Amino acid sequence: MNPVHPVNHHRPDASDPLGLSHRFELPRWTFLTHHARVLLEIARNPEVRLRDLAAGIGVTERTVQNIVNDLHAAGYLSRERVGRHNHYTLNADQHFRYPTEAGLPVRRLIDMFADRDIDGSPSAASPQRESPGPPPGG
Repeated sequence: MNPVHPVNHHRPDASDPLGLSHRFELPRWTFLTHHARVLLEIARNPEVRLRDLAAGIGVTERTVQNIVNDLHAAGYLSRERVGRHNHYTLNADQHFRYPTEAGLPVRRLIDMFADRDIDGSPSAASPQRESPGPPPGG
């Protein structure tokens, strides 16, 4: 097994805006594709710069551009130019593409992972979900 291990808690810099290269030893393979990782990062931050997204998941900016184009063409996201930046809106009700998951919306994946930081801890940027109160009349 090749788990992700914290290595050094180091502040991000311009070459590593999400601060990942110094924090983790990345595994040889993962269960999520780059397309899934891009979708999740956009869910976490709809105004993320592609440069930062690429550095965060360990691929080139051109790869992220191609993935965003794929996701846009397939109806998973739309983009709007806001000044010099893009704002992305996800269509979380769009279904997965592979036949065995085709009946499920990508919202399931987003809900499972989007509120987590890369190290697996709850994201400071995501709202805390309140625990349900006592049942009515109880």
